[in-house]
Amino acid sequence: MSLHRANNLLIILIVLINCYVIATPFFPRLLFFVHSHQGQAVQLKKEVHQAPVATAPPQPNHVVIPNMLLNQPIYDGTDAYGELAKGIWRWPGGSSPDKGGNTVFLGHRFTYTTPKGVFYFLDKATVGSEIGVFWNNKLYNYTVTNTKVVPPTDVSILAPTTEPTLTLYTCTPLWNPESRLVITAHLETK
Repeated sequence: MSLHRANNLLIILIVLINCYVIATPFFPRLLFFVHSHQGQAVQLKKEVHQAPVATAPPQPNHVVIPNMLLNQPIYDGTDAYGELAKGIWRWPGGSSPDKGGNTVFLGHRFTYTTPKGVFYFLDKATVGSEIGVFWNNKLYNYTVTNTKVVPPTDVSILAPTTEPTLTLYTCTPLWNPESRLVITAHLETK
């Protein structure tokens, strides 16, 4: 009788684990739908257009992308795995917004331990989308000019540029990351 109970318990456990593995990738989409209908994108658009007040205390460097409902800090460092585990990582071989050139940000899109990675909705950043980068308490406004999918061996996306450029990239597709989704944006001139 106890062997029968143990067998039933294992079957229930296997079913629950399989349900988790199958359903987990869909939870972020549901949350995105709910948040986008609560006006969160409108609030983020306002933040992208409001430069920090000169007398305000220093804020951490962060990225705001209204189309993605994203407002996340940027992490600097040389430990790619450690920094990517925290969120958006600025590739140290690239530039930074205050220096011009190609500023490169990387982020996870999906892992089973963190189903909604910071760049889970990077595909929502389409041509014409606004991106605000707050860097050293200054706002840099970018507009997306290109989206593409490249193989993981394509390192041309990391190349320096003469114009101030922002490159965001992550793995794609969500559940079988064979390629890289790359978003390129150019700095808006005032």
